[in-house]
Amino acid sequence: MNKSSVLALALVVAPAAQAQKFCVYDPIGAQGGIYALVKDYALAAKAWGGNLDLKAYTDERVASEDFKAGQCDGVALTGLRGRSFNPYVGSIDSIGAVPSYQHLRTVIQVLSSPQSEAGMKKGAYEIAGIIPLGAAYVFVRDRNINSIEKAAGKKIAVLDFDKSQARMVQQLGAQPVSSDITNFTAKFNNGQVDIVVAPGIVYRPFEMYKGLGSTGAVYRFPLIQMTGNLIIRPDRFPAGFGQKSRQYVVTQLDLAERTIQQAEADIPAKYWLDLAPSDQSKYVLMMREARIQLTRDGIYDARMMNLLKRVRCKIEPAAAECSDNLE
Repeated sequence: MNKSSVLALALVVAPAAQAQKFCVYDPIGAQGGIYALVKDYALAAKAWGGNLDLKAYTDERVASEDFKAGQCDGVALTGLRGRSFNPYVGSIDSIGAVPSYQHLRTVIQVLSSPQSEAGMKKGAYEIAGIIPLGAAYVFVRDRNINSIEKAAGKKIAVLDFDKSQARMVQQLGAQPVSSDITNFTAKFNNGQVDIVVAPGIVYRPFEMYKGLGSTGAVYRFPLIQMTGNLIIRPDRFPAGFGQKSRQYVVTQLDLAERTIQQAEADIPAKYWLDLAPSDQSKYVLMMREARIQLTRDGIYDARMMNLLKRVRCKIEPAAAECSDNLE
């Protein structure tokens, strides 16, 4: 048998590259927009030696638990849930710390550079990409709830796994109602809660116009910038996969921003309300004080809080916070 025949036989009998099971949380399932984005990601990953076998989950908790148990080699989750795998990156989704998409883009670019690689790894896990999901706004069933004082006594849905949300609601004098991502909008729509905080991308698929009705409103004042995390077990992927993945995700930021803008534009103008500038200043200060306390309590990562402050002060150097060392 000549050399060319031996090579041809080897190619035929060689096993295919081991597939990596990648679990994807999308509240809509395999027909959802997040799953579609990860399908595109899986195609790109072939160039870095990845062979991703995608599985859709409509329950984020189950996707997270399957990943922890080793049933998934990679997973796509919200940054809030991803905090348990990497508190540093998970602290991006902290209250008031990332005022705009411009700030978030800068943060993602910094964290996707090779110089930030060490911070992307924590134990057996690595953040392989950070995806913008949009600003989270306050949705109220009654637009007369337009101040902190008027939120007192109201019922507010909080995610049961994010301690910072319940803490904030209690500080407002409101009633936290433990919820999860699969039911918090339903509780808003059926009147079990008066207020939810959510990004614009959930308005249409979760039919939030039912909860807003003719009296509700969405306050154009972002509390957090929500993100999605692509998380992998690096020992199950080719060497260098994580860094190549993060750099690819950065190239998709324009697409993510357009998707967010389209979703927010889909919310009728009649629902959007702006807070008075004096109220905005008051809320910025309140969120900062809460953020500092939550960092002291170990809920937010102090290193990330410092990075986010540096980004804010780079964009707005005259801000009062830029002259102190509280974060």
